[in-house]
Amino acid sequence: MDNIISINDLAKVYDNGFEALKTINLDIERGEILALLGPNGAGKTTLISTIAGIVSPSSGTILVDGHDNVRDYRSARKLIGLVPQELTIGAFETVWNTVSFTRGLFGQKKDPEYITQLLKDLSLYDKKDNQLRMLSGGMKRRVLIAKALSHAPRILFLDEPTAGVDVELRKDMWRIVNKLRESGVTVILTTHYIEEAEEIADRIAVINHGEILLVEDKTELMQKLGKKQLIVEFKEPQFSLPDSLKDYSLDIDDKGLVLTYTYDATADATGITRLLQSLGEAGMSLKDVRTTQSSLEDIFVDLVHSDGIAANEQPKEKSA
Repeated sequence: MDNIISINDLAKVYDNGFEALKTINLDIERGEILALLGPNGAGKTTLISTIAGIVSPSSGTILVDGHDNVRDYRSARKLIGLVPQELTIGAFETVWNTVSFTRGLFGQKKDPEYITQLLKDLSLYDKKDNQLRMLSGGMKRRVLIAKALSHAPRILFLDEPTAGVDVELRKDMWRIVNKLRESGVTVILTTHYIEEAEEIADRIAVINHGEILLVEDKTELMQKLGKKQLIVEFKEPQFSLPDSLKDYSLDIDDKGLVLTYTYDATADATGITRLLQSLGEAGMSLKDVRTTQSSLEDIFVDLVHSDGIAANEQPKEKSA
């Protein structure tokens, strides 16, 4: 495993005693897209700001491609591009000058060809001479990404990059992120849009109350913690179930028309065939049968609101 960021025992305690981060241990792999999920106040922005060197840690270490981000700040920071949540750009400067100036702040020589290609990749080139105040919110977000990439970093932090952006522009952003990953850039994304993480992330990290609850491959997470259900619709209401069905994990709606069977999709035997056979033997006429899979949003909500996840404890695999 080639880690571009290694975080060990990281903590951040503010002067008023508030623990924003509590013993964070996290490795971020080179070239991956990691989605950092958590509710408001969970510590997402504090964590990425600390990695980027904007916030000083109270304890612990952060290595950015082998550089300690405290002792070797300049080398570590040069590898990082950060797109903040707020639209922190001026009003009267042009797109071209804004991005070029940011490149200079990192000590990079002028490179008009690089800036031209960057603006083209972000669909900003035709706006290069426009003043920032003339741009839409979505275009301003793109300018923030261009500024963050102006010095050709190998790591890009996106803090709520699609907040306030319409669906079409959001999907366009996803394409941009995927293209960055293909070019070798490691992307760390914080988002409130769970479908965003589900669409583009390789791994998911969930943070709450300043603690990492889990870090997992997206597909494995959904297989491990996702619930799968068989939905059976009856032609006639069924208000009671025969004794032959008592051993199943079944729920029936108050109208008696929809039966839900929750099962473990990874088990050798799901019990679906036997259940459907038992329904037929009981004389229940079926109108429709379908399956559903819990989404990443369902898993996230369960994790964040679960009382069963204690500090530094890995969540137990859920049985269906």
